[in-house]
Amino acid sequence: MCAVRINVPQIHLNLNVRGLSNSATLRINEISNRLLREGKLIYKMGLGQSPFPVPNPVSEELRANAHQKDYLPVLGLRELRGAVANYYNRTQGLHCSAEDVMIGPGSKELMFILQLVYYGDLVIPNPSWVSYAPQAHIIGRHISWLETRVTSGWRITPTDIERLCQSDPERPRLIILNYPSNPSGCTYNTEELKAIARVARYYRVVLLSDEIYGELHHNGQHVSIARFYPEGTIISGGLSKWCGAGGWRLGTFLFPKSLHWLRDAMAVVASETFTSTSAPIQYAAIRAFQGGLEIERYLWNSRRILRSLGRYLYQKLRDAGVIVPEPKGGFYLFPDFSPFREKLYRRGITTSEEFTERLLEETGVAVLPGVNFGRPLNEFTARFAYVDFDGARALTAAEQIAPSKPLGKDFLKQYCEKCVDAIDRVIDWLHS
Repeated sequence: MCAVRINVPQIHLNLNVRGLSNSATLRINEISNRLLREGKLIYKMGLGQSPFPVPNPVSEELRANAHQKDYLPVLGLRELRGAVANYYNRTQGLHCSAEDVMIGPGSKELMFILQLVYYGDLVIPNPSWVSYAPQAHIIGRHISWLETRVTSGWRITPTDIERLCQSDPERPRLIILNYPSNPSGCTYNTEELKAIARVARYYRVVLLSDEIYGELHHNGQHVSIARFYPEGTIISGGLSKWCGAGGWRLGTFLFPKSLHWLRDAMAVVASETFTSTSAPIQYAAIRAFQGGLEIERYLWNSRRILRSLGRYLYQKLRDAGVIVPEPKGGFYLFPDFSPFREKLYRRGITTSEEFTERLLEETGVAVLPGVNFGRPLNEFTARFAYVDFDGARALTAAEQIAPSKPLGKDFLKQYCEKCVDAIDRVIDWLHS
Protein backbone atom coordinates (compact mmCIF):
# COMPACT_ATOMS: atom_id res chain seq x y z
CA MET A 1 0.00 0.00 0.00
CA CYS A 2 1.57 3.26 -1.04
CA ALA A 3 1.62 6.30 1.16
CA VAL A 4 -0.45 9.27 0.13
CA ARG A 5 1.22 12.63 0.53
CA ILE A 6 -1.02 15.52 1.34
CA ASN A 7 0.34 18.93 0.49
CA VAL A 8 -0.60 21.36 3.21
CA PRO A 9 -0.07 24.96 2.15
CA GLN A 10 2.22 26.95 4.41
CA ILE A 11 0.41 29.63 6.37
CA HIS A 12 1.91 33.08 6.15
CA LEU A 13 0.80 35.62 8.73
CA ASN A 14 0.64 39.30 7.97
CA LEU A 15 3.80 40.94 9.33
CA ASN A 16 1.69 43.24 11.48
CA VAL A 17 0.13 40.26 13.28
CA ARG A 18 3.15 38.02 13.49
CA GLY A 19 4.60 37.94 17.00
CA LEU A 20 1.41 39.12 18.70
CA SER A 21 -0.38 36.88 21.19
CA ASN A 22 -3.82 36.96 22.76
CA SER A 23 -4.65 40.02 24.84
CA ALA A 24 -2.80 39.83 28.16
CA THR A 25 -5.92 40.50 30.20
CA LEU A 26 -7.89 37.72 28.51
CA ARG A 27 -4.93 35.35 28.77
CA ILE A 28 -4.48 35.84 32.53
CA ASN A 29 -8.22 35.30 33.01
CA GLU A 30 -8.10 31.99 31.13
CA ILE A 31 -5.05 30.85 33.12
CA SER A 32 -6.73 31.81 36.40
CA ASN A 33 -9.92 29.94 35.51
CA ARG A 34 -7.94 26.84 34.52
CA LEU A 35 -6.07 26.84 37.84
CA LEU A 36 -9.35 27.26 39.72
CA ARG A 37 -10.81 24.26 37.88
CA GLU A 38 -7.76 22.29 38.98
CA GLY A 39 -8.71 23.05 42.58
CA LYS A 40 -6.05 25.65 43.33
CA LEU A 41 -6.72 28.73 45.46
CA ILE A 42 -6.37 31.65 43.04
CA TYR A 43 -6.89 35.36 43.62
CA LYS A 44 -8.11 36.78 40.30
CA MET A 45 -6.62 40.26 40.08
CA GLY A 46 -5.67 40.07 36.41
CA LEU A 47 -8.75 40.80 34.30
CA GLY A 48 -10.33 44.20 34.93
CA GLN A 49 -13.95 43.13 34.94
CA SER A 50 -16.48 44.97 37.07
CA PRO A 51 -17.49 42.88 40.09
CA PHE A 52 -20.92 44.51 40.23
CA PRO A 53 -24.09 43.22 38.55
CA VAL A 54 -25.87 45.12 35.80
CA PRO A 55 -28.35 47.54 37.46
CA ASN A 56 -31.85 46.05 37.70
CA PRO A 57 -33.59 48.67 35.51
CA VAL A 58 -31.11 47.98 32.70
CA SER A 59 -31.39 44.18 33.00
CA GLU A 60 -35.18 44.45 32.94
CA GLU A 61 -35.00 46.55 29.80
CA LEU A 62 -32.88 43.88 28.12
CA ARG A 63 -35.47 41.22 28.95
CA ALA A 64 -38.22 43.44 27.61
CA ASN A 65 -36.35 43.86 24.33
CA ALA A 66 -35.17 40.30 23.77
CA HIS A 67 -37.48 40.15 20.74
CA GLN A 68 -35.62 42.94 18.91
CA LYS A 69 -33.99 41.21 15.96
CA ASP A 70 -33.57 43.74 13.16
CA TYR A 71 -30.30 45.11 11.85
CA LEU A 72 -29.99 48.61 13.25
CA PRO A 73 -28.27 51.62 11.59
CA VAL A 74 -24.48 51.41 11.39
CA LEU A 75 -24.03 54.45 13.62
CA GLY A 76 -26.44 53.00 16.15
CA LEU A 77 -30.07 53.21 17.22
CA ARG A 78 -31.22 56.82 16.94
CA GLU A 79 -32.88 56.80 20.36
CA LEU A 80 -29.74 55.43 22.00
CA ARG A 81 -27.52 57.98 20.30
CA GLY A 82 -29.81 60.68 21.63
CA ALA A 83 -29.67 59.20 25.14
CA VAL A 84 -25.85 59.15 25.04
CA ALA A 85 -25.73 62.77 23.85
CA ASN A 86 -28.15 63.81 26.61
CA TYR A 87 -26.04 61.93 29.15
CA TYR A 88 -22.96 64.02 28.26
CA ASN A 89 -24.99 67.21 28.16
CA ARG A 90 -26.35 66.42 31.61
CA THR A 91 -23.15 65.21 33.29
CA GLN A 92 -20.48 67.29 31.53
CA GLY A 93 -22.32 70.40 30.42
CA LEU A 94 -21.61 69.72 26.74
CA HIS A 95 -23.83 70.73 23.82
CA CYS A 96 -24.14 67.67 21.60
CA SER A 97 -26.83 65.75 19.78
CA ALA A 98 -27.54 62.26 18.48
CA GLU A 99 -25.68 63.18 15.27
CA ASP A 100 -22.43 63.34 17.25
CA VAL A 101 -22.63 59.77 18.57
CA MET A 102 -21.54 56.41 17.17
CA ILE A 103 -22.37 53.08 18.80
CA GLY A 104 -20.20 50.00 18.44
CA PRO A 105 -19.76 46.45 19.80
CA GLY A 106 -17.45 47.64 22.58
CA SER A 107 -15.26 50.74 22.67
CA LYS A 108 -12.31 48.48 21.82
CA GLU A 109 -13.69 47.90 18.31
CA LEU A 110 -14.39 51.60 17.82
CA MET A 111 -10.82 52.47 18.84
CA PHE A 112 -9.45 49.99 16.32
CA ILE A 113 -11.52 51.44 13.49
CA LEU A 114 -10.55 55.00 14.46
CA GLN A 115 -6.88 54.09 14.20
CA LEU A 116 -7.59 52.42 10.87
CA VAL A 117 -9.19 55.49 9.28
CA TYR A 118 -7.04 58.21 10.89
CA TYR A 119 -3.93 59.13 8.93
CA GLY A 120 -1.64 60.48 11.64
CA ASP A 121 0.65 59.12 14.36
CA LEU A 122 -0.73 57.47 17.45
CA VAL A 123 0.56 58.89 20.75
CA ILE A 124 0.15 56.70 23.84
CA PRO A 125 1.05 57.40 27.47
CA ASN A 126 3.30 54.83 29.09
CA PRO A 127 1.99 52.85 30.94
CA SER A 128 -1.27 52.36 29.09
CA TRP A 129 -4.04 49.80 28.55
CA VAL A 130 -2.77 46.60 26.99
CA SER A 131 -4.64 46.88 23.65
CA TYR A 132 -3.81 50.39 22.41
CA ALA A 133 -0.36 49.49 21.10
CA PRO A 134 -1.21 46.03 19.66
CA GLN A 135 -4.10 47.57 17.73
CA ALA A 136 -1.75 50.16 16.25
CA HIS A 137 0.76 47.40 15.46
CA ILE A 138 -1.88 45.36 13.61
CA ILE A 139 -2.85 48.38 11.51
CA GLY A 140 0.76 49.42 10.93
CA ARG A 141 0.37 52.77 12.66
CA HIS A 142 3.47 54.58 13.93
CA ILE A 143 3.46 54.87 17.74
CA SER A 144 5.01 57.64 19.82
CA TRP A 145 5.20 57.02 23.56
CA LEU A 146 4.75 59.64 26.25
CA GLU A 147 6.77 58.45 29.23
CA THR A 148 5.32 58.99 32.69
CA ARG A 149 6.66 58.40 36.19
CA VAL A 150 5.30 56.74 39.28
CA THR A 151 6.21 59.83 41.31
CA SER A 152 3.76 61.89 39.22
CA GLY A 153 0.99 59.32 39.45
CA TRP A 154 1.75 57.91 35.98
CA ARG A 155 0.16 61.05 34.42
CA ILE A 156 1.26 62.89 31.29
CA THR A 157 1.93 66.62 31.46
CA PRO A 158 1.55 69.48 28.96
CA THR A 159 5.35 69.62 28.84
CA ASP A 160 5.44 66.00 27.66
CA ILE A 161 3.10 66.83 24.77
CA GLU A 162 5.00 70.03 23.96
CA ARG A 163 8.30 68.18 23.83
CA LEU A 164 6.85 65.60 21.43
CA CYS A 165 5.11 68.05 19.10
CA GLN A 166 7.53 70.96 18.84
CA SER A 167 10.07 69.11 16.68
CA ASP A 168 7.42 68.59 13.96
CA PRO A 169 4.46 70.81 14.86
CA GLU A 170 2.50 70.21 11.64
CA ARG A 171 2.51 66.42 11.94
CA PRO A 172 -1.02 65.03 12.49
CA ARG A 173 -1.32 63.17 15.78
CA LEU A 174 -3.94 61.27 17.74
CA ILE A 175 -3.24 61.28 21.49
CA ILE A 176 -5.00 58.79 23.75
CA LEU A 177 -5.82 60.17 27.17
CA ASN A 178 -7.26 57.53 29.51
CA TYR A 179 -8.55 58.54 32.94
CA PRO A 180 -9.34 57.35 35.51
CA SER A 181 -6.46 55.28 34.29
CA ASN A 182 -6.13 51.67 33.39
CA PRO A 183 -3.63 50.51 34.74
CA SER A 184 -3.07 52.95 37.62
CA GLY A 185 -6.47 54.20 38.82
CA CYS A 186 -5.05 57.74 38.78
CA THR A 187 -6.87 60.68 37.22
CA TYR A 188 -6.47 64.37 36.36
CA ASN A 189 -7.80 67.42 38.14
CA THR A 190 -9.46 70.31 36.33
CA GLU A 191 -6.38 72.52 36.14
CA GLU A 192 -4.29 69.68 34.69
CA LEU A 193 -6.93 69.03 32.04
CA LYS A 194 -7.11 72.72 31.11
CA ALA A 195 -3.32 72.83 30.67
CA ILE A 196 -3.31 69.71 28.48
CA ALA A 197 -6.18 71.14 26.43
CA ARG A 198 -4.24 74.37 25.76
CA VAL A 199 -1.26 72.47 24.35
CA ALA A 200 -3.45 70.08 22.35
CA ARG A 201 -5.30 73.01 20.78
CA TYR A 202 -2.06 74.82 19.93
CA TYR A 203 -0.69 71.81 18.04
CA ARG A 204 -4.14 70.82 16.66
CA VAL A 205 -3.84 67.25 17.88
CA VAL A 206 -6.90 65.02 18.05
CA LEU A 207 -7.56 63.73 21.57
CA LEU A 208 -9.20 60.35 22.08
CA SER A 209 -10.35 60.72 25.67
CA ASP A 210 -10.96 57.19 26.93
CA GLU A 211 -13.36 57.86 29.80
CA ILE A 212 -14.74 54.34 30.17
CA TYR A 213 -14.06 54.57 33.95
CA GLY A 214 -15.41 58.11 34.29
CA GLU A 215 -18.51 57.13 36.27
CA LEU A 216 -16.24 55.18 38.63
CA HIS A 217 -14.35 58.26 39.78
CA HIS A 218 -14.29 57.42 43.48
CA ASN A 219 -15.84 60.73 44.49
CA GLY A 220 -18.19 60.99 41.51
CA GLN A 221 -16.33 64.06 40.25
CA HIS A 222 -15.12 63.04 36.81
CA VAL A 223 -14.51 65.95 34.43
CA SER A 224 -14.17 65.41 30.68
CA ILE A 225 -11.39 67.26 28.87
CA ALA A 226 -13.99 67.87 26.15
CA ARG A 227 -15.21 70.74 28.33
CA PHE A 228 -11.96 72.58 27.58
CA TYR A 229 -11.09 71.31 24.08
CA PRO A 230 -14.49 70.43 22.58
CA GLU A 231 -13.51 70.91 18.94
CA GLY A 232 -10.66 68.36 19.06
CA THR A 233 -11.82 65.70 21.53
CA ILE A 234 -13.52 62.37 20.86
CA ILE A 235 -14.94 60.84 24.06
CA SER A 236 -14.88 57.06 24.30
CA GLY A 237 -17.28 55.37 26.72
CA GLY A 238 -19.57 52.41 27.10
CA LEU A 239 -21.33 50.07 29.50
CA SER A 240 -18.57 47.66 30.46
CA LYS A 241 -17.13 49.25 33.60
CA TRP A 242 -19.65 51.51 35.34
CA CYS A 243 -22.67 49.40 34.34
CA GLY A 244 -21.05 46.01 35.01
CA ALA A 245 -21.83 44.90 31.45
CA GLY A 246 -18.50 44.00 29.88
CA GLY A 247 -19.91 40.97 28.09
CA TRP A 248 -22.72 42.99 26.57
CA ARG A 249 -20.15 44.65 24.29
CA LEU A 250 -21.52 48.14 23.80
CA GLY A 251 -19.23 51.12 23.30
CA THR A 252 -19.86 54.76 22.45
CA PHE A 253 -17.92 57.51 20.69
CA LEU A 254 -18.90 61.16 20.96
CA PHE A 255 -17.52 63.37 18.16
CA PRO A 256 -17.37 67.16 17.89
CA LYS A 257 -18.93 68.59 14.73
CA SER A 258 -15.45 69.36 13.40
CA LEU A 259 -14.57 65.65 13.43
CA HIS A 260 -17.70 64.26 11.81
CA TRP A 261 -15.51 63.34 8.85
CA LEU A 262 -13.85 60.76 11.11
CA ARG A 263 -17.25 59.51 12.25
CA ASP A 264 -18.32 59.09 8.63
CA ALA A 265 -15.12 57.24 7.68
CA MET A 266 -15.56 54.92 10.65
CA ALA A 267 -19.15 54.22 9.61
CA VAL A 268 -17.96 53.10 6.17
CA VAL A 269 -15.59 50.57 7.75
CA ALA A 270 -18.20 49.47 10.29
CA SER A 271 -20.70 48.81 7.51
CA GLU A 272 -18.25 46.30 6.01
CA THR A 273 -17.21 44.70 9.31
CA PHE A 274 -19.55 44.52 12.33
CA THR A 275 -22.59 45.95 10.44
CA SER A 276 -24.40 46.99 13.62
CA THR A 277 -24.35 46.43 17.36
CA SER A 278 -26.70 43.87 18.96
CA ALA A 279 -30.26 45.22 18.84
CA PRO A 280 -31.50 44.09 22.30
CA ILE A 281 -28.37 45.50 23.93
CA GLN A 282 -28.84 48.88 22.25
CA TYR A 283 -32.45 49.15 23.40
CA ALA A 284 -31.46 48.24 26.96
CA ALA A 285 -28.58 50.75 26.90
CA ILE A 286 -31.04 53.61 26.44
CA ARG A 287 -32.21 52.98 29.99
CA ALA A 288 -28.63 52.93 31.30
CA PHE A 289 -27.78 56.34 29.85
CA GLN A 290 -31.06 57.85 31.01
CA GLY A 291 -29.93 57.36 34.60
CA GLY A 292 -32.38 57.94 37.40
CA LEU A 293 -32.52 57.43 41.16
CA GLU A 294 -31.97 53.66 41.21
CA ILE A 295 -28.97 53.82 38.89
CA GLU A 296 -27.51 56.77 40.82
CA ARG A 297 -27.82 54.82 44.07
CA TYR A 298 -26.13 51.84 42.41
CA LEU A 299 -23.27 54.06 41.23
CA TRP A 300 -22.92 55.82 44.57
CA ASN A 301 -22.49 52.55 46.46
CA SER A 302 -20.21 51.08 43.76
CA ARG A 303 -17.91 54.09 44.11
CA ARG A 304 -18.11 53.92 47.89
CA ILE A 305 -16.95 50.29 47.91
CA LEU A 306 -14.17 50.84 45.36
CA ARG A 307 -12.96 53.97 47.13
CA SER A 308 -12.71 52.19 50.49
CA LEU A 309 -11.11 49.06 49.05
CA GLY A 310 -8.67 50.93 46.81
CA ARG A 311 -7.56 53.19 49.63
CA TYR A 312 -7.11 50.24 52.01
CA LEU A 313 -5.02 48.18 49.57
CA TYR A 314 -2.96 51.23 48.56
CA GLN A 315 -2.18 51.99 52.21
CA LYS A 316 -1.21 48.36 52.93
CA LEU A 317 1.24 48.30 50.02
CA ARG A 318 2.65 51.70 50.85
CA ASP A 319 3.18 50.78 54.52
CA ALA A 320 5.01 47.67 53.34
CA GLY A 321 7.53 49.79 51.40
CA VAL A 322 6.02 49.53 47.91
CA ILE A 323 5.89 52.65 45.70
CA VAL A 324 2.30 53.12 44.59
CA PRO A 325 0.11 56.15 43.73
CA GLU A 326 -3.27 56.34 45.41
CA PRO A 327 -6.10 55.30 43.06
CA LYS A 328 -8.79 57.92 42.49
CA GLY A 329 -11.09 55.97 40.18
CA GLY A 330 -11.79 52.57 38.64
CA PHE A 331 -10.46 49.45 40.31
CA TYR A 332 -6.72 49.31 39.60
CA LEU A 333 -3.39 49.74 41.34
CA PHE A 334 -0.09 49.96 39.47
CA PRO A 335 2.63 49.57 42.11
CA ASP A 336 6.40 49.69 41.63
CA PHE A 337 8.23 47.01 43.63
CA SER A 338 11.70 48.36 42.87
CA PRO A 339 12.51 48.88 46.60
CA PHE A 340 12.63 45.06 46.75
CA ARG A 341 14.89 44.73 43.72
CA GLU A 342 17.86 43.19 45.56
CA LYS A 343 15.65 40.69 47.36
CA LEU A 344 14.02 39.71 44.09
CA TYR A 345 17.39 39.34 42.36
CA ARG A 346 18.51 36.95 45.08
CA ARG A 347 15.46 34.83 44.30
CA GLY A 348 16.36 34.76 40.61
CA ILE A 349 13.64 37.26 39.61
CA THR A 350 14.90 39.87 37.15
CA THR A 351 11.85 40.90 35.09
CA SER A 352 8.24 41.90 35.68
CA GLU A 353 7.13 38.73 33.87
CA GLU A 354 9.19 36.54 36.19
CA PHE A 355 7.85 38.55 39.12
CA THR A 356 4.20 37.88 38.26
CA GLU A 357 4.83 34.24 37.31
CA ARG A 358 6.49 33.50 40.63
CA LEU A 359 3.83 35.50 42.48
CA LEU A 360 1.10 33.35 40.93
CA GLU A 361 3.03 30.13 41.50
CA GLU A 362 3.93 30.82 45.13
CA THR A 363 0.94 32.84 46.41
CA GLY A 364 -1.94 32.19 44.00
CA VAL A 365 -2.25 35.92 43.26
CA ALA A 366 -2.81 36.49 39.53
CA VAL A 367 -1.76 39.95 38.28
CA LEU A 368 -0.31 41.35 35.07
CA PRO A 369 3.33 42.41 34.59
CA GLY A 370 4.17 46.04 33.86
CA VAL A 371 5.73 45.06 30.52
CA ASN A 372 2.21 44.32 29.20
CA PHE A 373 1.41 48.01 29.71
CA GLY A 374 4.49 49.31 27.92
CA ARG A 375 6.90 49.46 30.85
CA PRO A 376 10.52 48.21 30.61
CA LEU A 377 10.86 44.46 31.11
CA ASN A 378 13.34 44.87 33.97
CA GLU A 379 11.09 47.25 35.90
CA PHE A 380 9.21 45.58 38.74
CA THR A 381 5.77 47.04 38.08
CA ALA A 382 2.48 45.14 37.95
CA ARG A 383 -1.21 45.87 37.63
CA PHE A 384 -3.61 44.74 40.34
CA ALA A 385 -7.33 44.72 39.51
CA TYR A 386 -9.12 44.65 42.86
CA VAL A 387 -12.31 43.02 41.59
CA ASP A 388 -12.23 39.49 43.07
CA PHE A 389 -15.30 39.80 45.25
CA ASP A 390 -19.06 39.32 45.04
CA GLY A 391 -20.20 42.75 43.95
CA ALA A 392 -23.92 42.05 44.36
CA ARG A 393 -23.40 40.92 47.96
CA ALA A 394 -21.17 43.91 48.72
CA LEU A 395 -23.68 46.36 47.23
CA THR A 396 -26.51 44.90 49.29
CA ALA A 397 -24.44 45.20 52.46
CA ALA A 398 -23.29 48.75 51.67
CA GLU A 399 -26.87 49.90 51.20
CA GLN A 400 -27.58 48.93 54.84
CA ILE A 401 -24.84 51.22 56.15
CA ALA A 402 -25.57 54.92 56.61
CA PRO A 403 -24.09 57.07 53.82
CA SER A 404 -22.19 59.16 56.38
CA LYS A 405 -20.51 56.09 57.84
CA PRO A 406 -17.32 54.83 56.14
CA LEU A 407 -16.96 51.24 54.97
CA GLY A 408 -14.19 50.18 57.31
CA LYS A 409 -11.77 47.32 57.59
CA ASP A 410 -14.37 44.92 58.97
CA PHE A 411 -16.64 45.52 55.96
CA LEU A 412 -13.77 44.95 53.52
CA LYS A 413 -12.64 41.76 55.26
CA GLN A 414 -16.17 40.38 55.17
CA TYR A 415 -17.29 41.41 51.70
CA CYS A 416 -14.00 41.89 49.78
CA GLU A 417 -12.09 39.14 51.58
CA LYS A 418 -10.12 37.75 48.64
CA CYS A 419 -8.76 41.17 47.64
CA VAL A 420 -7.66 41.87 51.22
CA ASP A 421 -6.12 38.40 51.57
CA ALA A 422 -4.36 38.74 48.20
CA ILE A 423 -2.51 41.89 49.23
CA ASP A 424 -1.56 40.31 52.57
CA ARG A 425 -0.13 37.33 50.68
CA VAL A 426 1.84 39.61 48.36
CA ILE A 427 3.32 41.54 51.28
CA ASP A 428 4.21 38.37 53.20
CA TRP A 429 5.84 36.98 50.04
CA LEU A 430 7.88 40.16 49.55
CA HIS A 431 9.19 40.02 53.12
CA SER A 432 9.70 36.26 53.28
